Amino acid sequence: MCARKWFPSEAWLNKALRDLQKGELEVLGLVRPASNETYLCRLPSGLQCAYKPISGERALWDFPDGTLAHREHSAWLVSQSLGWGIVPDTVLRDGPYGMGVVQRWIDTSEDDFPALIAEADQIPHGYLPVLEATDSHGRQLVLAHEDSSALFRMAIFDLITNNTDRKGGHILAQTDGQRFGIDHGLCFHHRDKLRTILWGFSDRLIPDDYLESLTALLEELDAGLGAQLELALTSQEVAALAQRVRRTIRNRVMPRAPADWPALPWPPM
Repeated sequence: MCARKWFPSEAWLNKALRDLQKGELEVLGLVRPASNETYLCRLPSGLQCAYKPISGERALWDFPDGTLAHREHSAWLVSQSLGWGIVPDTVLRDGPYGMGVVQRWIDTSEDDFPALIAEADQIPHGYLPVLEATDSHGRQLVLAHEDSSALFRMAIFDLITNNTDRKGGHILAQTDGQRFGIDHGLCFHHRDKLRTILWGFSDRLIPDDYLESLTALLEELDAGLGAQLELALTSQEVAALAQRVRRTIRNRVMPRAPADWPALPWPPM
């Protein structure tokens, strides 16, 4: 199966991006719960989107203030370069509450659960266990995610972007099998900080076509993407991105969760 199956058509992409970039944002309400201010908005075309103003970002100890929107947009640029269509269309623009990131709203399938926590004997077939625990009632619970090509690509994407916050709720399921990833404001730190629930792919060999996409990404970083990313990220962070891509190509295998770092986000879902 071609890794680019989920890449949107050029005509649709251009229309959606024009709408996101230029359309007036009508605020419909505040999205809760959310760590940072997030507004559900509607564009003149009827397209709905999430708007996160920089003014509503919560300060963090390990990421510079006012950079989360730029990191979300950078994650979309990397996703587009890979051709994997992981991140919904995302732009940086002005809005009702100032400059921020605007992302196409994704409605999710109510019947698909790419990641879940369930009792050990109720985990669906084809799911990969990540963590086992016992609750206060003595029940054996398992955190697991589906074993799918869509999530495998997302795990590789998180690895190279150094995503520190891949919760289960940040994976949006579509009825056609596509999986979107959202909330990439905590990516691209120059130090390894990967926190994800997708550790079920540890020790999995990366297919050649995915490695080819990573090689093409390296070429694009040298050809101009790197300079574009440096408008939002530091040169050190862009260099670290390229280094992680090269390391992934060289190793050809998905890493195991580190023992010296909290490898799961909290809460995981």
